[in-house]
Amino acid sequence: MMKRNFSPETSDRLEYLQALVTEFQDTDSEEAKEQVLANLANFAYDPKNTEYLRQLQVTDLFLDMLTEKNENFIEFGMGGLCNLSMDPDCRDLILDSDGISLITNCLSNQREETVLSAVTTLMNLVTPASRSQLTEPGILQCMLRFSLAESPRLHNLAAVFLQDCCTEDQVRQAQQQMQGQQMAVGIPLPKD
Repeated sequence: MMKRNFSPETSDRLEYLQALVTEFQDTDSEEAKEQVLANLANFAYDPKNTEYLRQLQVTDLFLDMLTEKNENFIEFGMGGLCNLSMDPDCRDLILDSDGISLITNCLSNQREETVLSAVTTLMNLVTPASRSQLTEPGILQCMLRFSLAESPRLHNLAAVFLQDCCTEDQVRQAQQQMQGQQMAVGIPLPKD
């Protein structure tokens, strides 16, 4: 039974990902760290890597990047979380690590890619237990503002969030609360 799960490809894949994580931890070069993070975020897109990335605690690494000053770290960390958040186990890790607040902070990022990854990740994090936290008024008001954005990608993604994650009553209440307000509770629109 153990042999069935083990293959040279499996061993090589885990070793390679471990080498990337080690390189990230050991290097002092910001450029090298950016490159490693970008690679890890790309590897997170392939479900074959998800288990290994979980073992290597890459979800925590990506979450840690969301509080960095380096915008590339934030973008790649958010992109990696977006890719991993489709996996139920990774989703639970993100939720258990107070990831919603870290991700919500990225909604005000100036980079559209970071914001798109944040919105997508929030949608992937919706569970019966997390729904109320993900549809609180500040987030809904932000999505309503995004649904008015000039960027078609941001506009469409926010519309999908409002349709798929929220009730009509929630959206209506958020719209009423927004009347006369210029900004959604501290979450400004990113620049196009």
